[in-house]
Amino acid sequence: MFITTSFKLVVNKEEKEQILKLMRSFSSAVRFSYKRLLEGFTPSQAYKITRQKFPELNSHYVNCAVEKAREIFQSCKARGQNPKKLIFGGRTLFEKLKKNHLQGRRLKELKRKWREKRQGTLISIGAKHITHKGNLNLRFIPIEKGKNNLLLRIALKNRKFILVRVKRDLSGKSDKWALFLAKILSGEQFPYTVELKLKDGQIYGFVRFSLDAPPQTITKSEGVIGIDVNARPFHLALAEVSPDGNLQSYKSIYLSHLLKCKSRNRKEYEEWLIAHEVIRFAKEKGKAIAIEDIKKLPKGKRGDGKAKLRKILQFFSYRRILKKTESLATQEGIEVVKVNPAFTSLIGMMKYCPQYFIDKDVAGAYVIGRKALGFKEEIPENYKKLLKSQIYIQYALWRLGKMEEELRNKLNQEKNKYKANGIKRDLRRLKREKKFLEKFLMETISRNKSPQSEPESQEQGNRRKEPVRGSESGQKLWRVLRVAFAIPLLGRSFVRDFSPLRPVVVQGRWDGVASRLGPDGFAGPP
Repeated sequence: MFITTSFKLVVNKEEKEQILKLMRSFSSAVRFSYKRLLEGFTPSQAYKITRQKFPELNSHYVNCAVEKAREIFQSCKARGQNPKKLIFGGRTLFEKLKKNHLQGRRLKELKRKWREKRQGTLISIGAKHITHKGNLNLRFIPIEKGKNNLLLRIALKNRKFILVRVKRDLSGKSDKWALFLAKILSGEQFPYTVELKLKDGQIYGFVRFSLDAPPQTITKSEGVIGIDVNARPFHLALAEVSPDGNLQSYKSIYLSHLLKCKSRNRKEYEEWLIAHEVIRFAKEKGKAIAIEDIKKLPKGKRGDGKAKLRKILQFFSYRRILKKTESLATQEGIEVVKVNPAFTSLIGMMKYCPQYFIDKDVAGAYVIGRKALGFKEEIPENYKKLLKSQIYIQYALWRLGKMEEELRNKLNQEKNKYKANGIKRDLRRLKREKKFLEKFLMETISRNKSPQSEPESQEQGNRRKEPVRGSESGQKLWRVLRVAFAIPLLGRSFVRDFSPLRPVVVQGRWDGVASRLGPDGFAGPP
């Protein structure tokens, strides 16, 4: 469990000038290393080149600069951004400085902020090595007397050091600085990472260290709280799942206020409040937390015709909220279970929305909770029966064809090219779904004609032993259900009311819904 806390340095004019000079060299080394990574050099190769370019930095500073550049490079790729378009110092300030009408005090202030962000960073990564004593270049040294009981030893070139005072008052009993101070004063040798930042002419620091996590007192043996998210409306859905897999309660935490946060600090603060609310709910219910193991989230792109949704996705804080929730849960002794997010929303909306009359996001959170407890989601029997009905599959294809025709007419009437791009994307998706269902129908017809087809009981027995692959796999059948039932019977791919599917999943009847949508020839029972 890692903890980050802050402090401030009290320096005189000479000490400040030495630190600023070191910051400028380190920041330049980070930018230089980043460019080498863009050119295809490995981190070890970038280290050798950077070491020669910046002889005023010792080897550990250069190693930290290369590691910082690597983290920035990987972060850009994880967010789906082009690493070549990164601007050190911030794009917002850069765009403001490009404006020619700025002058006087305002221009001077912007240049100062730009220089501070671009040149005002110094990092030293801690290590467990005995010679590092926690941190090789930026090391805390305790003193017995004086109001400020810590000094920071800052390594300069040629094995020279300066000692500067650390200013940090405790804000309360729960202040994490007290934990760090206690570890330092006890003489314990532990690694910690220190980062110095220049802001408004003052030098601030951040120290990151690890604490032994408390024992887990709340585990999934008592059930879990499944967490899912949705962009419309922008909120978290929490579902309480009992140990036997039943839904006990649920709630929503709306996130729309995050879109109004102008500053990053304010956004971070609001995300911590959301994480604390999730932890309070888990402690109140006495259950572990189940989350999706998400690697990457789509953010959309300009010109896709989904401007409002893209704005929400650009402010999407789901991964950061999950990380904060996981960190708090570790501190509180709450077990966190990560599950594969594949098909959780689809299973929730097709299986549990029509049965329990719950929102699709709550249903998705419910499926995540059941996955964390080890339950496997079987396709309801009435869905399986309807999948064998060639009449219904043909009706579904007819409905998809009608929807494709409606989209083409809408596209011809749309004059806004950006909205037209959104319609084209929906049209391409609908074509893929239609082609997928046609292929499934042909496989079904071929399988029924085959003289070697197995009896139904034998097929069900063998299907339980098959891996989740192939034409009869569970994941493929769930997709078939979405294309064959959700889209044709509900009229569109994005819906929030799945109650019309209740007669289908409970009674196996689709004629009541189809009679309102299709011709009489398709309205009869399967």
